[in-house]
Amino acid sequence: MNPTNFEDDSSSDDDIILYTFQTFLDYLRIREPCMDSNYTGTVMVAETLNRHSNLCYIEFRVERHVFLNLHDMMIHRGWLDDSCHIRVDEQLAIFIVIVAHGSSTRQVAKKFQRSGQTISAVFQKVLHAMVQLANETIRPPNFDVVPSEIQHNPKFSPFFQDCIGAIDGTHISAIVPRSEQTRYRNRKALITQNVMCACSFDMRFTFVYAGWEGSAHDARVFEEARSNATLGFPHPPPGKYYAVDSGYASQLGYLTPFRGERYHLPDFSGERRGARTPKELFNHRHSSLRNVIERTFGVLKNRFQILQKMKGYRIEDQASIVVACCGLHNYIKEQAIKDDLFDEYGCEQNVIDQLNPPNHQDFIAPTTSTSQRGARQMSMLRINIANQMAISKGMPMIPIDGP
Repeated sequence: MNPTNFEDDSSSDDDIILYTFQTFLDYLRIREPCMDSNYTGTVMVAETLNRHSNLCYIEFRVERHVFLNLHDMMIHRGWLDDSCHIRVDEQLAIFIVIVAHGSSTRQVAKKFQRSGQTISAVFQKVLHAMVQLANETIRPPNFDVVPSEIQHNPKFSPFFQDCIGAIDGTHISAIVPRSEQTRYRNRKALITQNVMCACSFDMRFTFVYAGWEGSAHDARVFEEARSNATLGFPHPPPGKYYAVDSGYASQLGYLTPFRGERYHLPDFSGERRGARTPKELFNHRHSSLRNVIERTFGVLKNRFQILQKMKGYRIEDQASIVVACCGLHNYIKEQAIKDDLFDEYGCEQNVIDQLNPPNHQDFIAPTTSTSQRGARQMSMLRINIANQMAISKGMPMIPIDGP
């Protein structure tokens, strides 16, 4: 026998032995159960709901009775049902843990002792149900009724008794392909989606428009929301208006502050605390009134951490997650007797959002004769309100023919 051939045969046999041994090890590794804890998701959910009520708020960011009511509603409406392996309460818990804590699929799979595939499937199922919930809970209030937050506050009544809500945009964390990142990069160089919302003065969302790229101007998103009839934007009735900031164009039904004057709440703190002119007085109270939308965003983002650090879902799903969280926010507001986050943000305060670019850029909207008439009408309303406030404070009034 040729020595060379003998060495080749020996090497081949060794390779076969090593391959067989490695295959056997891989087989053992594959067959080894990963989710083998006795503390399953079913047990965890049951313990969370049956132990101290604070535990439910820590785990699910909602009070226990709110979770249970939501569970019953989902079953009653037919939006969720028990599967052969996982019940509705655990399905809801999986979804809420992901959006409330910003947990990854791997982390939630370990927590609930489920496979990553199961977690992903449950998340998509509950997300669809939550969007249906949002379609019911995100709705305009009765515009014929003066909000109690205005009616019973001498800072706002009777000056803003026709104001029906506040509108603003906010930036939500986004994950997009590299080719799309330029469009989604905002003026803070962060990858975000721009979300436009309207809210009532009891901190409920009345309209949500999600999915725009972070580079889009707030007013551009706003104009699309107003003009696209399929979105169902709640337009202000005649004589009513929303409070908006100077980043939006002045037009009929949308009251902006005086430009070039102090406006934001921190501008009125410190040594220059008090308003010294009717325009400053108007701007200060307008800012205090519109502050409700900033506080509402504060509750939303602090309850649902995923909005500050989004996971790698499809961009369509990322927009749906925002809508779902806003709908769940409204449901909690309706159901909760006492909620820590609503209590924390219930009073006027400056809210700092790390995702939002600083200061709005002024937006020059296309002008028409109709929009110009509307702008003049709102300008006169702004001056009249400022003069009413000036009279109440003994200040000199703004001339009616003033700017």
